[in-house]
Amino acid sequence: MPFIKLTKVERKRFLVLILCLFCAIGAWLFMALNHKYVYNAKTVLIYKDFPQKKAFKALQTDTVDLQVEGTGWQLLFARLRINPQSIAISLEKLNNRNFILFTEQLSQINKQLETSQKIISVKPDTLYFDFSKRTNKRVPVKLKYNFSFEKQFGLASEIQLKPSYVNISGPQEELVKIKEWYTDTLKLTDLKGSVHTKIGVKTNNIVNVSIYPTTVDVKVPVDEFTEKTVEVPLNIINNHDFHNVQLYPKKVKVTFTVALSRYDEVDEDFIVANVDINEWRMLNHEQLTVSLSRFPEYCKLVSIKPRKINFIIEK
Repeated sequence: MPFIKLTKVERKRFLVLILCLFCAIGAWLFMALNHKYVYNAKTVLIYKDFPQKKAFKALQTDTVDLQVEGTGWQLLFARLRINPQSIAISLEKLNNRNFILFTEQLSQINKQLETSQKIISVKPDTLYFDFSKRTNKRVPVKLKYNFSFEKQFGLASEIQLKPSYVNISGPQEELVKIKEWYTDTLKLTDLKGSVHTKIGVKTNNIVNVSIYPTTVDVKVPVDEFTEKTVEVPLNIINNHDFHNVQLYPKKVKVTFTVALSRYDEVDEDFIVANVDINEWRMLNHEQLTVSLSRFPEYCKLVSIKPRKINFIIEK
């Protein structure tokens, strides 16, 4: 099929025609998108102004459909969302009744949106709530942490939280599920000294449950550690037949690391070492294994020597 050959003047006129066509389409789109349109958008509800003496539970989801009036540009770029993606609803009326009407708060809701947008209606228009007695409860605070230490340093004792409890308030059926409350994660690296700081408690995502206080003081005792060895006498357990048992040796050497500040404090009285006669009586072992039934939490066990004990039973 032969190509249509255009002269230089005809090509120039054709390009001008195409350019005019695109300009006309662009002008039409610009005018059309500047017009007002009504479209639907979903958004999430955030409650505020909670009733002080009542605990409540929403009887519907926290997502509603909004009928929004906006420009064609917003319809084009924000069809499936609205800016902001959540709206705040006042629950002050729940002090006198068990439902909230969106029509009473449309003016306040529209102030949260862009000036060129306007909410015409909300579906559902009414939110219903179920009320129950509001109760209080104290639960322990648990610290979430991620620490790293410089060589030979570590936790010298238990981490201290102040306060060590938080007060939670809300419906009884929600509070019975809560046994403890965690903090945000405290991250500290290359520790070689004690740290005193504040950390926030975990954000509350349970509707109608309040937490107080929202921050706690944290003391992280850090010290340099060194090795220490003590001789600990052995105890015989489960000797129900009262056999005369001779152990060889009668003591074991327990080596552990301990903070320098507590080096002189920790001795053999802090450690209890046992051998179980049931290893011979029930398992026919020829040696008894040493186990520790008491050992300081702030120390780290390195070794027990010997770990296996010879014995003679005199009948």
